[in-house]
Amino acid sequence: MQLYKNQDLRVYNSLSGKKEVLQPINEGHIGMYVCGPTVYSNVHLGNCRTFMSFDMIFRYFRHLGFKVRYVRNITDAGHLENDSDDGEDKISKKAKLEQIEPMEVVQRYTVDFHETLQKFNFLPPSIEPTATGHIIEQIEIIKEILEKGYAYEINGSVYFDVLKFNETNEYGKLSGRKLEDMVANTRELTAQDEKRNPQDFALWKKAEPQHIMRWPSPWGDGFPGWHLECTAMSTKYLGETFDIHGGGMDLKFPHHECEIAQAEASRGKSPVKYWLHANMLTLNGKKMSKSTGNNIYPSEIFSGDNDILSKAYAPSVVRFFMMQAHYTSILDLSDDALLASEKGYNRLMDGMNGIEKISTGPTSDFDIEAWQQKCYEAMNDDFNTPILIANLFEAIKHINLIKEGKESITQEEKALLQKTMNSFVHDILGLENQSKTKDDSNALNGVMDLLIELRNEARANKDFATSDKIRDELTALGIQLKDGKDGTTFSVN
Repeated sequence: MQLYKNQDLRVYNSLSGKKEVLQPINEGHIGMYVCGPTVYSNVHLGNCRTFMSFDMIFRYFRHLGFKVRYVRNITDAGHLENDSDDGEDKISKKAKLEQIEPMEVVQRYTVDFHETLQKFNFLPPSIEPTATGHIIEQIEIIKEILEKGYAYEINGSVYFDVLKFNETNEYGKLSGRKLEDMVANTRELTAQDEKRNPQDFALWKKAEPQHIMRWPSPWGDGFPGWHLECTAMSTKYLGETFDIHGGGMDLKFPHHECEIAQAEASRGKSPVKYWLHANMLTLNGKKMSKSTGNNIYPSEIFSGDNDILSKAYAPSVVRFFMMQAHYTSILDLSDDALLASEKGYNRLMDGMNGIEKISTGPTSDFDIEAWQQKCYEAMNDDFNTPILIANLFEAIKHINLIKEGKESITQEEKALLQKTMNSFVHDILGLENQSKTKDDSNALNGVMDLLIELRNEARANKDFATSDKIRDELTALGIQLKDGKDGTTFSVN
């Protein structure tokens, strides 16, 4: 029997505004689409947090035994500088600035994206389609929308008619916006605007002579609208209606709202059962912004080469920091927060490393099965990683008590504890043991073995001044000695 059959998994659906029991369209299978990056610059940390949240969700579904098709796209064309269909394609603009081909920009920053996510120990998605690889599919959807009367063509561009669509459908139902309010609060169109209404959005944009990225279409050379790309790629690989669509909270409007409208206009049905949105990451209490300098890239955190943090942090420490907050909560990054997370991460890894060494007995003081169920209950409550991590530290407390001889555990429950900890820490949270390099670890272990031996000799000779000095000096360095019935162990705080 698959684990998922025993789980009552609830997710917060942005469409309904409440938690709902997850009931996949096809039992045992989950189709999940997540909006990927626009590859015109290095991936920023806020995007990493969103992708990390859905990597964790993907991992948990797989752990439960679901067969998951996870699609995360690459936007390599069509994303204009703002959401009102004005400005230049971000990739074309970067190509002009650097005097290189647009696909060189795409290649450079797609490689950076993959390398960064690999350092964070992401699992690759099942499919990673590109917008430029699905131009034909996008043109076909535009044709369908035009045939249904929900779009219009003018001067080689095609726009979605939001007011016409809203006569029979509800534009704004995902973000909770009313079209009447949007109309009332929108400026009038200028003489240069082609659109019938300010709320209308581009399905296809005519390429001006200077525009580098262009494709032939029934309406002339041009390029697809940003919103259309995700509709084409998600429905191609997951079907006209699929289980989960994820992305950052900032994409809820207009991007995801437009995706719903396009799918309903072309196919006559809502494309997604559950909309999941991850919240933003701030830096030192303020919104991240390159223009103000309140910004940091993942590579700068890993190397320590920045003016914001006091030291470098391992990717798994940063991942642990992000997993300590619920994916729907705003999370603030700071040096103090990362320092605290590093200590917690090291404590977690030390505890896990200590499971192998604990002695077993005929009885157990730690109810592993009840604790295990609490871990699943946390994850089944809309992937509540903060509560899961609190439960993991409860297990660490018991592990330390067993090591000190204050509690006992049977061999069978020790094996279950080790398996469960590995599942939640490594397989689901995606944490690797990066607290120190292998060489550093070997050197430290060797030095500590020597110091523990010298301290034991001093204690045997009743030279308590020396034994206390060794213990106190190590404590000052952040290394704690623990004396138990099986000998002395140490942990790095």
